[in-house]
Amino acid sequence: MKISRNKLLLVVLGLAVLAGAGAMVRKASGSKEPAAVAAAPAANVIELLQTDVVAAAAHDLRVTLPLSGSLRALNQAAVKAKVSGEVRDVLVREGEPVRAGQVIVRIDPTEYQAKVTQARGQMLAQRGQYENARQTWERNRDLVGRGFISKTAFDKFQSELDVAKANLDAAEGGLAVAQKALADTVVKSPLDGMVAVRSVQPGEKVSPDTALLEVVDLRILELEAPVPMADVGRVAIGQPVQLDVEGAGQFEGKLVRINPAVTQGTRSIMVYVRVDNPEHRLRAGMFAQGGLVLGQRAGVVSVPITAVRTEGERAFVYVIENGMLAERPVELGIRDDSAGLVEIAGGLASGAQVVRSNLGTLRVGSQVRLVKA
Repeated sequence: MKISRNKLLLVVLGLAVLAGAGAMVRKASGSKEPAAVAAAPAANVIELLQTDVVAAAAHDLRVTLPLSGSLRALNQAAVKAKVSGEVRDVLVREGEPVRAGQVIVRIDPTEYQAKVTQARGQMLAQRGQYENARQTWERNRDLVGRGFISKTAFDKFQSELDVAKANLDAAEGGLAVAQKALADTVVKSPLDGMVAVRSVQPGEKVSPDTALLEVVDLRILELEAPVPMADVGRVAIGQPVQLDVEGAGQFEGKLVRINPAVTQGTRSIMVYVRVDNPEHRLRAGMFAQGGLVLGQRAGVVSVPITAVRTEGERAFVYVIENGMLAERPVELGIRDDSAGLVEIAGGLASGAQVVRSNLGTLRVGSQVRLVKA
């Protein structure tokens, strides 16, 4: 059977159209498949900063009770005038060191020197009267023994001797008081230390109990800090204290006293921490904060506190193993808030790479890529 030329042409054109349509379908489906394959790995990759990852390592941890307060000198003295008068000399200024017994202030002694001279003269006069009365009494004692004078007459001489002795004692006491007042015109430092306050200047009039200077001994300082009633049972004398003093750095102290009374209003107990300061790096009034060491562990595996996640009673950390993110349940030990670390008592080995911070819920099994900050 013969096919006409026109029909053959139509058949060929139809086959060409079908072939082209099939090619377009294959091209469209081929372009979508690679895109899906490329997108799948990208969704399973997590990028973390290198600073977001930390290695679990051995540290010395301490359980501490927070303390804070201002430092004060254990030994300090407010030097006051003991006599009235005009200040003649002030021999020291703020910040200067002084020694115990060193002269620091002089008050005009003229009036007190005159009183000493007067009291000494009265004392000498009373001593002369006493000596006369004593000699008279001794002579008459022999006479009464031999019967030359009566016992009544001798009693009169005894009474005169007693009065003379009393007057002499009073005069000696008056002299001692005058000498003490004269000595008090020279003011001396009561202790070794440094001048903290100078309250008077030469030429000023002072009266007894007028503040002259303040001297503080900086070799030993003390911190007074409150402890809540709930924690008092864990506090004991002799426990070490780690302190961070503002502007001075780290220092070690020791708990030396516990107040027996509760502070009204705050319902807390005041404790006292002694801090040695031989180099005088600390000053009275500096603010210090730190912790009372209640317990400590040496060389325990630990991670930052921020690395631990909790769900109910379960604790876990995110770790990176062979470039993949995994979740590891852990058993926690003591917590060192001052260092920001917590002990890993089980579930994690030293050297494990742990996600340091809380970055939210992460997909376990994802590939981890570390990038620089």
